[in-house]
Amino acid sequence: MPAKVNRQTVDLSAYPDLVVIYLGMRVKRLTGLKTLIGQGPEIAKSVEARPDGLLLHENFLFSLFPTHAGMRQYWRDLDSLLRWTRSEPHRIWWTNFLKDSGGTGFWHETYLRKGGMEGVYVDVPVKIGFMHFAPIVPARGPMFSAAHRASQSQPGDLKPAISEEELYSTESERSSRSVSGQ
Repeated sequence: MPAKVNRQTVDLSAYPDLVVIYLGMRVKRLTGLKTLIGQGPEIAKSVEARPDGLLLHENFLFSLFPTHAGMRQYWRDLDSLLRWTRSEPHRIWWTNFLKDSGGTGFWHETYLRKGGMEGVYVDVPVKIGFMHFAPIVPARGPMFSAAHRASQSQPGDLKPAISEEELYSTESERSSRSVSGQ
């Protein structure tokens, strides 16, 4: 008896450098609902601008209680994704979020067709994804950069949205370096 299902697949040969990234924001406190809802229009606007290399953006909901929303994006290649993350408005969002997560936790996991995976978890109160089975380490030093975590080279002309030094040094340390010319 022949199968009655319509089994299909896709030919990804035109996308040898395809990158898939899952992102999520999980509300930790009531104020986090405002943070989560406030990001929606900004993200929609950035997707509508059709950044170079973004092939598809999809939104979804992991759970209502606690509220945990997510998105999946398909990028032509890692270079396009990294360049977008260093541009406006993403650079501003990321810099601000790393200073104050607004009652939420944020995470992303990236999967590269050519090989390599990476994830980062900021103020995430529970284990998500890779955290369930891989050692959890600080996102510092070589683990600070997504490209390094995925064992990929980062284009030399790209600086991080916010450097490790900027993120972890105090205001007085930054002031003294700028005064001394360092």
